[in-house]
Amino acid sequence: MSYVLGNIVKEAVISVTLSPALIVLNTTAEQTFTVNGLKTGDWVCVNKPTAQAGLGIVGCRVSAANTLGITFSNNTASSITPTAAQVYTVLVARPDRVITDGNI
Repeated sequence: MSYVLGNIVKEAVISVTLSPALIVLNTTAEQTFTVNGLKTGDWVCVNKPTAQAGLGIVGCRVSAANTLGITFSNNTASSITPTAAQVYTVLVARPDRVITDGNI
């Protein structure tokens, strides 16, 4: 178990150009992208600049240092490729410390 304690040390809004791969029909899948400066433990929120029918972002996380994971959902009976070379907005918040031993 881990606990995020204290204040936010750093908060930033960054723009990153992404070209996600095809999402097959009726599935949810995470894709990862290199975003320099991200650290494990960072909290992220991702905004795709346009809507695409049947396509959603259902989760996001920092999966490793400098790596943004975005989970896409395709709720249609056809494959969808998210629009290429779009500028996504990412809100990054970095806590000052994380306790992982269960003692607050």
